[in-house]
Amino acid sequence: MMEQVGKEADSRMKPRIMMTVPNLLTLIRLLAIPVLAYLIYAGESYQLLAFLLFLGIWLTDMLDGYIARRFNQITEFGKLFDPLVDKLFQLTTAVMMCAIGKLPVWVPLVMAGKELFMIVGSLVLLKRFDVVVHARWYGKLATVLFVLAFASLFILPREHIWLSHFIFIPPVFVSLFAYVCYGANFLRLRKKNQQRDLTGGNEF
Repeated sequence: MMEQVGKEADSRMKPRIMMTVPNLLTLIRLLAIPVLAYLIYAGESYQLLAFLLFLGIWLTDMLDGYIARRFNQITEFGKLFDPLVDKLFQLTTAVMMCAIGKLPVWVPLVMAGKELFMIVGSLVLLKRFDVVVHARWYGKLATVLFVLAFASLFILPREHIWLSHFIFIPPVFVSLFAYVCYGANFLRLRKKNQQRDLTGGNEF
């Protein structure tokens, strides 16, 4: 009996894969990321094509969010999978831009550290508390600022590449601010559940 209850709890904690239109668009974005990486690394002759694919991935991200809200196709899988693909999109772009000398190495390092914390934290919340982390306004703002900053690298002349040090200060600052806010929310949730356990409430 206890084993059956445990299995039912696990099934509730694991988001089911539903092939809705938004989830399909997210999958397409995932498949397009390696192509984008190749085009960025291929050289200046492919930069226009890389830029168009970059914009396409970003616009598709906004489109699947609109469709999910407009047609009530929001799923638990999409809530988890969509931001993971977005993180992979940004990190891949950062690493490849760094590889071709258009981005200082500190930017992908800061991004990788923050995203690693966010992924681990999200998985912990899902596993221990059955909570899916939703993007807050500060997380969305950081994403927009990063996308705009990356977009500028496609059109920034080589002789002005040094400006990338300053272009990425606003998105990195907002991203670190989001890091602190998500961390505070995690600690608040943990404290709340600890208090509930002490008062005899049901454990997550």
